[in-house]
Amino acid sequence: MKKEIKNYVLVLVLILVVQHSYSQDKNFQIYLSFGQSNMEGNAKIEPQDTVEVDGRFQVLEAVNCPELGREMGKWYTAVPPLCRCKTGLTLTDYFGRTMVESLPKNVKVGIINVAVGGCKIELFDKDKYESYVATAPDWMKGMIKEYDGNPYGRLVEMAKIAQKSGVIKGILLHQGESNTGDTLWTKKVKIVYDNLMKDLNLDPKKVPLLSGETVHEEQNGKCASMNKIIATLPETIPNSYVISSRGCTVAKDNLHFDAAGYRELGRRYADKMLTLLK
Repeated sequence: MKKEIKNYVLVLVLILVVQHSYSQDKNFQIYLSFGQSNMEGNAKIEPQDTVEVDGRFQVLEAVNCPELGREMGKWYTAVPPLCRCKTGLTLTDYFGRTMVESLPKNVKVGIINVAVGGCKIELFDKDKYESYVATAPDWMKGMIKEYDGNPYGRLVEMAKIAQKSGVIKGILLHQGESNTGDTLWTKKVKIVYDNLMKDLNLDPKKVPLLSGETVHEEQNGKCASMNKIIATLPETIPNSYVISSRGCTVAKDNLHFDAAGYRELGRRYADKMLTLLK
């Protein structure tokens, strides 16, 4: 009797594994994106950004946005905003558009964007975020609250939902302005990256991390000195790549990119990812 029960359980497990594997579409590429305001998107969304968005480019809504007719945890055509309900144009907009333009017609691309303006990388450290949030300014706490106080947790939650439909192929990061001068930044990023690999059962050899530079010194970027630290990220995370911001146009504050700058930066992320996919 015990042997029969054991065999029954084994068959049941195999059925569940097979069902799960068939529910995943290997041609649905998922990309996780996180960071601070330049990942949120700080530029005004222009008319050209809201039209002719290919239905193969999808966003998994990470917060509830009734004013947009979107629910958290569901897929939608990736018409901006792609972060929260009232954020602006982001580099992920043109990352995704460039990807679907370049990939075969049977391939879809999905984005999950969890970002908080002004935050340090510590906000995404699942072991330290609570102490960071406790001392965060009130204006930041409002954004963090939209992720139930835990942006990293929300990113993982949404990623697990996405894994039921597709395959996570890469991680996009734009963060560093608030950590300018922090020589431990690369190690802090690695903690977040390693946690994502573990929590989502991903292979670091197969899931690259793409990290963009802050506004370049040629554009008088206020945090341009951080780019020297960002440049060393591949020394800490072997499967990571730095995306240049040189020549990307910027906003008047010299901290954020303008709409054209986000479009160009997003294309650069995509160009690198397409190269890695080949």
